[in-house]
This record gives sequence, structure tokens and C-alpha cells, in this order.
Amino acid sequence: MTSGIARRIGDIATVQQGYTFKPGYQGQSAGEWMYVKVADIGSSASSKYLRRSLNYVSSEVIGEMRAAPFPAGSIVFPRVGAALRNNNKRILVEDSLTDDNVLVVTVRDKSVCDPEYLYYWFDFHDLQSFCNSGTVPVINGKTLKLQEVLLPPIEVQRRIASALSSWDTAIETTERLIAAKERFYAFELSRLISRGQHPRGHVGSFAHEISERNRDGNEARVLSVTNSRGFVLPEDQFERRVASADLSNYRVVRRGQYAYNPSRINVGSIARLDAWDDGVLSPMYVVFGLDETKVDSDYFLHWLDSHEARERIKKSAQGSVRETVSFSEFASLAIPLPGIAQQAAIARYLNALRGEIMLLGRSLDALKRQKRGLMQKLLTGKWRVPVTEAEVA
Repeated sequence: MTSGIARRIGDIATVQQGYTFKPGYQGQSAGEWMYVKVADIGSSASSKYLRRSLNYVSSEVIGEMRAAPFPAGSIVFPRVGAALRNNNKRILVEDSLTDDNVLVVTVRDKSVCDPEYLYYWFDFHDLQSFCNSGTVPVINGKTLKLQEVLLPPIEVQRRIASALSSWDTAIETTERLIAAKERFYAFELSRLISRGQHPRGHVGSFAHEISERNRDGNEARVLSVTNSRGFVLPEDQFERRVASADLSNYRVVRRGQYAYNPSRINVGSIARLDAWDDGVLSPMYVVFGLDETKVDSDYFLHWLDSHEARERIKKSAQGSVRETVSFSEFASLAIPLPGIAQQAAIARYLNALRGEIMLLGRSLDALKRQKRGLMQKLLTGKWRVPVTEAEVA
């Protein structure tokens, strides 16, 4: 079995830009034809296949514009701007229109190139690698047509697409399960803490600010706090070290302590240090500790994850000019505060729920790595798939 023949995309598919629709033609949530925008391609409601859009148009509109719908099976992705970084590509499930910020790739002859195989070829590649040089990233259709795709025999293409599709199914199933588990966790969090009819106390009754500075320069691990991953190394977030050369005025944070950015706590940038024994934070941060005879640290961490806590923090930030939250303002927040034994029991249960979600997340990461490895081997011809005589026929 040969590994395949390299063919230019322009020889096996059409590459077209979508249409510019007048504002008056847009905004219809139902209609005969999907009108696909970049936001639809990046929507969490779509994965491999794009089944619905936010905008629809009628046949009358298409007639007035003299536009032709792109056929089902076409591959669509952004062609310009920051959206390229997200690397979202989708397959149209029905004949559809797209706007002019979308590129549409349609296979000419399905006996030569399987559309799903070509989709996975695009899925393997970074869209930014197709961009022209310039201030604003843009994929030029002419440039894209010159890209070469390794095409093994059609039956091999179909087997490869089928194998990768199995990984997609497993990934999508795991993502749906994680989303369901997240919803259940949020429900239980609200039921047990926010709606638990507990007596209330102020954060300041058990939390105290910590002002330790790195005066002797012993701590060199610079950290920052994000709204999605908690404590991170800045180089993991920004791909470079962003700290000052002089760390003597940086705040020291130690395992089990909490920290937040006063100007970003309203979007969730608050976390407990669990991954390292210690580190230092920019002087702008607030660091605080808990009296664990009065509050269970895991219970407090779960409360911070609740809708109630997020809303209270947002409201406390709204009164300031820059929407910052000082420690005194944070300490004045009210929190449901049952007895320490009940707090611990609630925390153990919620920890178990979060543990399930974390394990599923690891499984999802593993599936994505496996899929990436398979694409690298199968789409380059390094691994060959067996094909039966019936499939060849």
C-alpha cells in the first residue's frame, strides 16, 4: 500500500470567501438557510459539525443578493483576525450561507478526496500557519490553495477519518459528561451553602491579611493568579517572565494561603496556593490566611466558587473608581457559616464532586493528546491502516 500522493488543495477543492450581508438581512433567528458567522464556528454548541447558527436568511434574500449556498460537507473556518488563534474548524451539515469573514473549502470529487479526511487535515494544522505576514492575520485563498495534502487511496482516507471520528466521539462524550457534572456541582454548591439556611458571618471574622515581603530575596518563584487556573507561573500564561528584576518588595505567599488581584477579583482572580510550598506575587496583590478553628478552608474555597460569592464580590467592586476590592471590603462580605463540623462535612462531599470532574478532565486531556498523536501518524503516512478487499471494491 502506498503512503499517498501529495495534491494541492486548489486541485482537489474550491476555496471561497463568504458573502457580505446587509444589516437588514441579518438578525433572523429562524429561516430556510443558515447564515454562518465566525461566532457560530466557535460556539460550544458546535463541535465537529455545525448544525445551527444564530442567524438565518430566506430564499428571497438569497435571490436578491444572487448568492449561492455552500454545499453540505464543506469545511468552514475564520479567515481573518484574532479568531484564527482559536483554530476552530467545522463541517456544514446542510447547504448554508456564510459571511465574508469565513472561508469555505468544498471537495470537488469525493472519489478522490474524502471531505472528512480533509477536515482532519485542517484540524491537525494551525490556521495561523496559513496566514500572510502583516499586522492583521489573514488567510489568503490563493495561498491556501497552494498547500499540499497527502492523499492515500480513498478507502484508506475513509478508514483514517473513521478512526479519528471515534476519538472525536469519545472527546465529545467526555465533554458533555464534564458539563453535566459541573451543573450538578453548581446545584449542590448552592443547595448546601447558599440556600442552606445557615447563620452568617463576615469574612473578616476568620480571615486576616498577610503583608510578608520578600525582603531577604529568598523566594524566587514568581506567581500570578488567573480566573480559570488559579495560581500559575507567569511564563506559563504569558510565554515569558514578566516580573521585575528586583523581587524584594514582592509579597510572599505560602501553601494554604489565599491571594487575589484587587482589580481582577471581580472576574474570579482569587485562589488558594496548593501546587507549591511558597512563591512571590506582585506588590499589587492581596494575600490573606484563615483561622481554621473558625472556618474549614475547603468549605471557604467552595463558597468562593459559588454564584453568591461572585455576585457579592462584583457588587463590592462597583463602588470604586477602578472597580477594585480592598481587603477591608473583601473582609466585610457576608458568608453562610454553619458550625465547623458541618462545614467539613459539606466540603468533603463537594470535594468528591470536584474530584470526579478533575479525573474526567484528565481523561479528556489524554484523549486529545491521543487524537493529536494519531493525526500526526496517520495523516503523514507514517502509520498505515488496514483495508479490506470489500472496502477497496
